[in-house]
Amino acid sequence: MWTAWRHDIGCRGGQGGAVSARRGYPSDLTDAQWTLIAPLLPEPNTDGRREKHPRREIVNAILYVVRSGCPWRYLPADLPPWQTVYWYFTRWGEAGVTEKLLTTLRIKARVQQGRQPEPSAGIIDSQSVKGADTVGRDSRGYDAGKKINGRKRFIITDTLGLLITVTVLAASWQDRDGAKTALLSAYMVTPIRHVFADQGFAGRLVDWTRDTLRTTLEIVRKPADQRGFAVHPRRWVVERTLAWLTACRRLARDYERQPAVSAAFIRWAAIAGMTRRITRDQPARRQARRTSTCA
Repeated sequence: MWTAWRHDIGCRGGQGGAVSARRGYPSDLTDAQWTLIAPLLPEPNTDGRREKHPRREIVNAILYVVRSGCPWRYLPADLPPWQTVYWYFTRWGEAGVTEKLLTTLRIKARVQQGRQPEPSAGIIDSQSVKGADTVGRDSRGYDAGKKINGRKRFIITDTLGLLITVTVLAASWQDRDGAKTALLSAYMVTPIRHVFADQGFAGRLVDWTRDTLRTTLEIVRKPADQRGFAVHPRRWVVERTLAWLTACRRLARDYERQPAVSAAFIRWAAIAGMTRRITRDQPARRQARRTSTCA
């Protein structure tokens, strides 16, 4: 879960600016986590005035929105102004910074687990989530199977459950059609040539993946004698990743006007999870329950 709640933190700007001390939030980066992220951010622009707010505080503010689910305008006053945080969030997304962070951290996490830097197999799955009133009609749909009006997320992970690629479409898209974009993205950025999927991806998508991408799409089917809930081989990995992502309240429902912004939030949630995974030196554990001592 989350690391210990720090009451005070000190952050320095990218160019050795003033120190900012404030009450810490559970979503804040630790020193070790910031050490992983800082070198991967673009260099500050030196043509104009110096940056007013430390980069670490900008990232902390983004992660606060992802984890708490609050609107941009509801950012606490002790974090940088929401306009500034949103500007960085948008610019870094357009410049591919989040994809670079995701790729680099995934490689570090895999090497730490004794795996090869790049995966050779992946798992794909989809998740339909309700769309808020801010989701436009042009990018929302109705999933008749799940009875959800909103959007559908297609993610591909490696066999450790680390996010590789994400695609956000209207919920009305069938799995076998919407998965093509995610599979093509994974084909272009990784050497994955074997992907596991559930029965919703069976059919013509298997042939398309084999003929177009030269990739094997293996369907992991439900056992014929299964009764009730059962953990399926391979598939449980990506389903666990979806559970990790939706623990972030911003992802429990889709609030974004553009699908690309939804995908960016999913990447930031995965980045936060990977940094915790790399820096912790013990198995994951839930935060201890706090009890009140008031009479």
